[in-house]
Amino acid sequence: MSTPQSPMPQAAPEWQAAPGSPYPAYTSPIPVVRAHLGHALASEWTKIRSVRSTMWTLGVFVLLVLGIGLLAGVLVAKSSADASGENALSLGFFGLLLGSMCVITLGVMTTASEYGTGMIRTTMTACPSRGRVLAAKAIVFFLVAFVVTLVSTTLVALLHVALLEDHGAVAPTGEEWLKATVGVSFYLALLGLLSLAVGSVIRHSAGAITLMIGAVLAPLVIALFMVSRSLEDVRDALFEYSIPNQMSVFYVSSLTESGPSGWDPLLIMLVVTAVAFAGAFALLRKRDV
Repeated sequence: MSTPQSPMPQAAPEWQAAPGSPYPAYTSPIPVVRAHLGHALASEWTKIRSVRSTMWTLGVFVLLVLGIGLLAGVLVAKSSADASGENALSLGFFGLLLGSMCVITLGVMTTASEYGTGMIRTTMTACPSRGRVLAAKAIVFFLVAFVVTLVSTTLVALLHVALLEDHGAVAPTGEEWLKATVGVSFYLALLGLLSLAVGSVIRHSAGAITLMIGAVLAPLVIALFMVSRSLEDVRDALFEYSIPNQMSVFYVSSLTESGPSGWDPLLIMLVVTAVAFAGAFALLRKRDV
């Protein structure tokens, strides 16, 4: 008597002939998805939030903005005469000026650090579209810098108004609130984007950070030593268009009586950042990684 044999399981075919071709082609069981900007954004978000330097840099930024802001508010509140007729929002400028160095550092490291570690080769292998990689880095960084700055400046503004409202300080208007929170946050995020573009061009963290800090502080320092009357026009231009003076415009108390005013600094930084990114895109497509 013969024993019944169990039917042999039939394996799914792994090789299928390509249409119009006599040769078989392998069909992967893993679904293939066309990469797009969303994948690049998810990758850059994972990078920026998982690196320790991001948390340290943003932590120091918040500490500087809130700490120096609180100190300035307390010192002015103790002297009622100093607060008389002063806009409470103007005190937020000091902490944000120092905090801008943290945003510059983070912007440079977002791009330049990958060249130092060699991680940029893995990034470009996973996403061969170099323009997409740079765009994803810019979008993620801008959103992070803008949100952190907006929260910090808003807290400082609320703190200063609460401390000085009983000491003769001028109540800020709606436009002044908008400029001292949203406006200056947008400006600082653009400054960080400019640093990101410079980091992509130079591909060296220390060099790019030094260059950006020099661009922020050097015009103001150089102008201080231009005492000759023949250099008066140059001195005034350096003062008026220096980044510290442009930031002070958002806090009512501009460092100069002439030069950019209102929302002009935002437009200037937007144009400069766009030009820098155009150069970074062009060089990224031409150079090897």
